[in-house]
Amino acid sequence: MYKIYINETALFLMKTKDFGPEWMEGNNQLVSRYPNNPKFLLSHIDMMEKAHRFDRVLIHASDLDVLWKDFKKLLKLIKAAGGLVFTEKGNVLAIYRQGYWDLPKGKIDKGEGKRAAGMREVMEETGIQSLELESKLLTTYHIYKDNRHGRVLKKTYWYRMKGGEETLVPQAEEDIEKAVWMSPEDLLAQRPIYQNIIDVIRASKD
Repeated sequence: MYKIYINETALFLMKTKDFGPEWMEGNNQLVSRYPNNPKFLLSHIDMMEKAHRFDRVLIHASDLDVLWKDFKKLLKLIKAAGGLVFTEKGNVLAIYRQGYWDLPKGKIDKGEGKRAAGMREVMEETGIQSLELESKLLTTYHIYKDNRHGRVLKKTYWYRMKGGEETLVPQAEEDIEKAVWMSPEDLLAQRPIYQNIIDVIRASKD
């Protein structure tokens, strides 16, 4: 199964055999079976970009590999990495950028490893010096548009990290206005905050 955020609404791609009764809970959702036509996927993406009509959208297919392959063909894939940094006190490192609360992350350079990229991006975006990578958390997907690529599917690898609660320096050239320490609960309560960031924080509690 894949979970992709489009305009802050979750799109789930899954196997038909995994589409059980638990997925039918909730009235404000759209459920569709994939007819093996990429234009069908484009219409769903376009609909989700234009309006928040549903709490979530689910597309299922007998062959998830075919569905995922067709979906990716419609988009430019860009890979990124980032970190959820914890201190010994249990606080986490958060940033505020372009009107949203976020976690430090960025694109993986050519030839760079995922873990190394995640560490580098956290250090560059927040100025933190004392940093240690602990474990993989999860991978998130979201779609956005830019002038160069059109629709982009961003795949972000997230890692749990450990750092000292030192003075932070937000990276202004990346439009980061704040880099602060706060409890995970306080960060979850901030608005607006990206839905995939909420998923990362919750994954750290599992």
